[in-house]
Amino acid sequence: MRLNRLQSVMDQVVARNGNEPEFLQAAQEVLESLEPVAERNPEWVAAGIFDRIVEPERQILFRVAWVDDAGKVQVNRGFRVQFNSAIGPYKGGLRFHPSVNLGIIKFLGFEQIFKNSLTGLPIGGGKGGSDFNPKGRSDGEIMRFCQSFMTELQRHIGPDTDVPAGDIGVGGREIGFMYGQYKRIRNDFTGVLTGKGIGWGGSLARTEATGYGLCYFMEEAMKPGGLSFDGATVVISGSGNVAIYATEKATQMGAKVVALSDSNGYIHDPDGIDLPLVKEIKEIRKGRIREYLAAHPAATYVDGCDGIWSIPCDIALPCATQNEIDGQAAALLVRNGCKAVGEGANMPSTPEAIECYLANGVVYGPAKAANAGGVATSALEMSQNSMRYSWTFEEVDRKLHQIMVDIHTQARSAAAEYGDPDNLMLGANIAGFLKVARAMYAQGIAY
Repeated sequence: MRLNRLQSVMDQVVARNGNEPEFLQAAQEVLESLEPVAERNPEWVAAGIFDRIVEPERQILFRVAWVDDAGKVQVNRGFRVQFNSAIGPYKGGLRFHPSVNLGIIKFLGFEQIFKNSLTGLPIGGGKGGSDFNPKGRSDGEIMRFCQSFMTELQRHIGPDTDVPAGDIGVGGREIGFMYGQYKRIRNDFTGVLTGKGIGWGGSLARTEATGYGLCYFMEEAMKPGGLSFDGATVVISGSGNVAIYATEKATQMGAKVVALSDSNGYIHDPDGIDLPLVKEIKEIRKGRIREYLAAHPAATYVDGCDGIWSIPCDIALPCATQNEIDGQAAALLVRNGCKAVGEGANMPSTPEAIECYLANGVVYGPAKAANAGGVATSALEMSQNSMRYSWTFEEVDRKLHQIMVDIHTQARSAAAEYGDPDNLMLGANIAGFLKVARAMYAQGIAY
């Protein structure tokens, strides 16, 4: 789709953020989808809604100094981008990875606006993190880094202001260290972080939520075409929480998952992935996926991750990182009979890949809709914290399932209203935007 009314908005985004390719990619995709919305709502154009939604309300960059086990001072950068609070406090994860920079955080925060809106819960969009790499660091080093990181971040967050969660490189251990430091400094026991331990404010089913939610969404998305997980062969990239619990839920729904990966390479087990073993390797041993072969020598391990999409499958669930499927990989998936792609990672498909899916009738579940289960359950954790109460696993899972069904309904309905009923990317972008835009318009312009 060509930009018309919104071309000047995109031109401004490029002029201001020319060295941030991931953010430019995300903004271009969304603005293209919103072109018909701008045509129907000229008052929003006049009120600068589109200009404002691509500009963060606040960008925070800070130094994180900490001491390693050898007594040497290390310095990292910390980020928090508070993108949009029109419908609620900022909500979005913290990512600790050497690739983190301002552009990555802005792309993730921008996507989070629409994802959070789609959940139907009152949460705005934000994201944060650091270029700190927790891999190979001792628990003491990670604790000292997290404490230093939170010493600054605590100035900018709060249960009714900004509620971070985990992301790549930030699990229960890191959340615990950061929460402890926040509580120590502020003398508050509040729901300011989600992903906490079950015994101190966490929510059951949070660990499973993104992977489970991905499968719940895709099951709904595939129904109109008569497709299902039942009897399907599935390839999943990644082997973190999202991939592991997508594997678990897809298997429960009758699928056979035959491949998983990590940053070093991928395994292919035609007999179906031994998930308990993968959980032991990744969650307990903190090992590498190649260790799978010791127990399953008939499986195949391949160095590098790109080749995973050459494995024939009915359903592909990219759950690793951004832009992991390019146009060539997407074309290979299509040639090998793939009928559906559901995004568990954030923006794992390039624009060329998405074009390939849509041109070939592949059921495409875009990330901001398909992987919203994690943030939805984080918001449910916030609700439980506010009530000083906790729900059972089954209660949370039931609420999660309904949220994902509702997200699909919203996306398909918006796509149909705007003339492309099977384009769930278009529908998710529009449905997520409309709620935020109406709130922004109602709240006026701050001079």
